[in-house]
Amino acid sequence: MMAISWKEAKDYAAREGLPQVFHDCDAKTFGACQPGVVQGTFKDGVFIEHRCICMPAHLSPEELEAKERNFLENNPDW
Repeated sequence: MMAISWKEAKDYAAREGLPQVFHDCDAKTFGACQPGVVQGTFKDGVFIEHRCICMPAHLSPEELEAKERNFLENNPDW
């Protein structure tokens, strides 16, 4: 399931009992998952891993946004 915000990802995580939410920075989508799940796409039969920011689903949407903003400010080349 793909979401358009941290709030929507968090709602999905709660419904499905998933412990993590993520922002896929390459696909520009949000979602929820189990630990260790890698996000990405296949291109010409090769899996290309996406850059994702993954956090615990128990955080509030505001906490998720603040932590993401802080990470991106501190890692401008990521």
